[in-house]
Amino acid sequence: MNQWLYSKGRLNSVVRLAAFLTLASCPVSSYARPDMSPLGPNIADKGSAFYHFSVRTFDSADGKRHYKVWTGIPNKTPPASGYPAMYMLDGNAVMDRLSEAFLQTLSQHNPPVLVAIGYQTPLPFDLESRAWDYTPPAEGNEQALRGRKGGGSKVFRQLIEQTIAPQVEQHTAINPHQRALWGHSYGGLFVLDAYLSSAMFTAYYAAVPSVNRNNVALLNEITHTEKQRVSHKQLWFMEGDGEQRVREKGNHPDVLSAVRETASTLRDNGAAATFLLFPGLTHGEMFTASFQAALQRIASEE
Repeated sequence: MNQWLYSKGRLNSVVRLAAFLTLASCPVSSYARPDMSPLGPNIADKGSAFYHFSVRTFDSADGKRHYKVWTGIPNKTPPASGYPAMYMLDGNAVMDRLSEAFLQTLSQHNPPVLVAIGYQTPLPFDLESRAWDYTPPAEGNEQALRGRKGGGSKVFRQLIEQTIAPQVEQHTAINPHQRALWGHSYGGLFVLDAYLSSAMFTAYYAAVPSVNRNNVALLNEITHTEKQRVSHKQLWFMEGDGEQRVREKGNHPDVLSAVRETASTLRDNGAAATFLLFPGLTHGEMFTASFQAALQRIASEE
C-alpha cells in the first residue's frame, strides 16, 4: 500500500507538470474542436535517437475500417522482466504529438514500448471509425453519436488482443505484468469497457471518458464489479475541470462527480482505482496531458 501511495504521489507531480506544459504550449481555445487539418511528418518519419519505429497496417473483419499501427521500441536494453508497454488509441494524433524531447525524458527511466493504434488516414482522427470502434453496445448508441454509428468495441478489442498485439510484440521482450491501455473521450470509454472485459492489460488510463450520453450504466457496472474480477488491474480516471462552468449551467450532466464517486467506491471495495484531476484543462487539452502523464508514470515504475 505504501508503494502504491508513493506512486500516486509521484504521478500527481507528473500531472502538474503535464498540465503546465500543455497550457504553456497551447492556447485554451485551440482545443474547443479537434483540428482536422492533414498531419505532417511525425516522430517516426523524422527519426529519433531514443526510439526506433515500425509501422503495420490491419483491416477490420468486415473490411470497413483500416488501421495503421506505429510501434516504438526503446533504443535501450530491456530489463530482465521485459519492457513495459503502452497501447494508445487515436494513434495518428498521438504520434503527431510525440516529441523527441519527451522521448528523451522517457528514456531516462524505464521506457515503455509505444503502440499507437490509428487509422489509414492523413487526418488526426477518423471520426466515423473511432465512433464505432471505441463505444460499447448500448441502447441508442447505434445512431446517437452525432449521427455516427457506435457499438463495435468488443470486435475492436478482439482485433487488438488477437491480431495487433501478437504481431507488434513478436520478437520484443514485453513484461506481461506491465501492459497499459490509454484512451481519450470515446477512447476513454473503450478503456472503461476493457477494464471490465479484458485480461490483457494491468493498467487502464481513461482520460475524460464519454460517459455523458448512454454509457452512465457502464460506471454503475464498474462500481458493482466483484473485486476478484479486477484484482490484478489498476484503473486511472483522468479528468480536467476546465469545463466545469459549462456543466454547472446544466448543458451536461455532472460527469466529473460521477467519475470521482466511482473511483472512490472502487477504492472502498479494495480495488486499485485513482481519480486524477488536471486543474484547468479542458476536454481537448486533456488529450496530450493525459497520455504524457500515463507514459511518464509507467516509465517511472520499478
